[in-house]
Order: sequence, then C-alpha cells, then structure tokens
Amino acid sequence: MTGLHERHLAVSPEWLALYYRHPLELTHGEGRHVWDADGNRYLDFFGGILTTMTAHALPEVTKAVAEQAGRIIHSSTLYLNRPMVEMAERIATLSGIPDARVFFTTSGTEANDTALLLATAYRRSNQILAMRNSYHGRSFSTVSITGNQAWSPTSLSPLQTLYVHGGVRSRGPYAELSDERFIQACVADLEDLLGHTRQPAALIAEPVQGVGGFTSPPDGLFAAFREVLDRHGVLWISDEVQTGWGRTGDHFWGWQAHAEHGPPDILTFAKGIGNGMSVGGVVARAEVMNCLDANSISTFGGSPITMAASLANLSYLLEHDLQGNARRVGGLLIERLRGVTAASPAVREVRGRGLMIGIELVKPGTDEADPEAAAAVLEAARASGLLLGKGGGHNTSVLRIAPPLTLTVAEAEEGAAILADALHAAG
Repeated sequence: MTGLHERHLAVSPEWLALYYRHPLELTHGEGRHVWDADGNRYLDFFGGILTTMTAHALPEVTKAVAEQAGRIIHSSTLYLNRPMVEMAERIATLSGIPDARVFFTTSGTEANDTALLLATAYRRSNQILAMRNSYHGRSFSTVSITGNQAWSPTSLSPLQTLYVHGGVRSRGPYAELSDERFIQACVADLEDLLGHTRQPAALIAEPVQGVGGFTSPPDGLFAAFREVLDRHGVLWISDEVQTGWGRTGDHFWGWQAHAEHGPPDILTFAKGIGNGMSVGGVVARAEVMNCLDANSISTFGGSPITMAASLANLSYLLEHDLQGNARRVGGLLIERLRGVTAASPAVREVRGRGLMIGIELVKPGTDEADPEAAAAVLEAARASGLLLGKGGGHNTSVLRIAPPLTLTVAEAEEGAAILADALHAAG
C-alpha cells in the first residue's frame, strides 16, 4: 500500500470507492492518454467517468481557463456574467426546447435535484416516476429516485418514487419480446401504474443508463411513453448527464432517439461539457423554469471560469464534428469488441452506441452476473495500459467503455486488442 493510499484511507469515508487493488494516482494527461505517479502511460477508455469529453489537456480549453483565471475566477449569480449568458444562449438553442431557460449547477446530481424541484413545484406533486436500474446522483433527493440498489443507501425520502419497466432491454419480464412488443408491454405497464396512483409530477429517465451498465430501451420507447405522460399531465425529464453532447454518435442528445413527439419538458446535463471542470445544468421551457416563487441563486454554478472552459469545449466539439467521430469510431469499436469477445463464454452481451459501450460479464454457462470477473478484467487491462470503468445494477459486472470523443481508429483498435487479452488473462 502506497503512502498516499494509506493517507486516503485515514481521512476518507469507507464508502468512497477506489478502483484497483493498488489504486492509481494519475498525475497528468494528453489527448486520450494519462500517466500515473510511477510514469506508466495508459490509454483512457473511461475519461474520468465520461467527463473528459474531448481530450486531456485540450489546448483550447486550458487556454480559455488560464485567460479567464487571469481576469476573474468567481463572482456568483448575483452579478451579470458574460460567459454564463453566452453559454446559456448556446445550450438553449441546442436543447431543442422552445422558449428555453438554462440554470447552471456544479454537478449532474445538483442538476437532477433542481429538475425534481421544478417538476414537483410545477405539478404540485411529490410523486416521481423513475426507471428500474437507473442512477441520478448522490443527493438526498436523487438517491431516492435511483432504481439501482448499490447506489441508493437510504429509503428515507421526501419523494414517493414509483419504478417503471423499460430501461433494460435484455433482462427482465419483457426481454424475450420483439422491440415493438417490448415497447407495447412497457407502455401498458406505465398505463396500469398511472391508473393506481395519484398524479405524478414527472418521469425522469436516462436515454442510456450509465451506472446501470449502458443499457437502453429500443428507440421510440420514450416517445410512446410521452403520449401517455401528456395525457396524464406528467412531465418528462431527460437525464442527459452521460448521454449529452453527441456521445451516442447518432444524436446530439439521447432523447433524440425518441423524438417523435418533440423534446422533453426538462433536460439535465453535466459531466463532459466542462471537459473536467465542474459544470452541470438544467434546461426547461420558461413556464416550468419560472414556476418557483422563492428566491434562489447558485454560488458556484455558471462561474466565469467553468463557463469559459465549457464555451471552448463546446466550440471544439462542434467545429471538429466529434459527434460524427463518436458514430464512426464508436461503430468500429463496438463491432471490433463483438468480434474479439464472440468466443468468450463469460461475455453475455456487448451493447451500446457511439462511444458509450458496455460489455456484460456472466459466469460461463449461466446468466448470472460475475462482478469478480469484471474486477479481474479491469486489473488485467490496467496491467497492459488500458483504463476501463465498471457498472451494471448492483453486481457491477459490466465493463464500461467511454473514451474521449476524439478517439482515433488506431486507438480504438489498440484498446480492443488489450481488452481481448485482458478477458483471456482474467479467464
């Protein structure tokens, strides 16, 4: 155990998890690579939990941060803030939500917490619909709507949460149905649920479940849900903390795979837009955003320095068509991974879209999750210079792959080869 690891254990909560038997101290990064304190170089396929969206040490972002830091770092929302207004204008346009208003926070948790406040205040209801296997943050309100036991440490909550089928396509009671019948069954479940409860304020859903193991429903499910929700006066909150900004390749926002009836009522975002800076936010039409009748500010949300970073990062992403790169390189990577894992009895499924890919591991010959195998593959991949993530329900048996969106074809091939060897080594 390193001295830094010992110091960490002495002052940190026991529930503050670290990856690896011998945890890494990352000291610097460049592009899609990072280095540890011992000088080892790694290809980063997790991006600080999908947060380093474009690249490590992207010159355009570091320059924007340095220049803004030289002027003023902080002022709060009590003063006019030009970078914040400029960023809000861009996000309002990109969101697809008419007459949009934008409120900045410092994290996805805080963004989802704000969305819940808006929805419950607007609809005058403390009931929330959420998806099974979901994850929405670590605040008191967001753990109470998280449908993933491993990340919800308490059942105490100011909200009444009801869970809906549909977030996991290949497990559960509807797994064997066709996509069309799967959607029909989930819609029927939603209709039945709404017939047995008072009017909920909102449904919150990740278009692709992140911590849940990069699972997703068939395209169109949330459009079908929207018809039911609108009929019952229930808002739709799309949690885009992990799916936003083009990561899925096919779309800029995850909700656009379900776009038949237009954008969500509320959209939340965070992680990648700051490329490592603490940025989150909420977008909603003015009627919903302005429903609060009490004062509110954000001390750190939308700070000049985080907005400068986000503006530079968003400009780079759009100018270099990183959504298109996610589609092209991500498509190649997922097919390569399916090829190298096809003969492995431990791999149940390779799924995902764009540069958001999950590999679900099971005990060979069964459908039982194998978290020990996932941990072993993580260790073996690290030993060969590749960093991965984990997730997938309460068993964390899914390898999560989400590199920066500038990933090259050569790096995708390199990562797939290392992963194939790691799966073999882990046995």
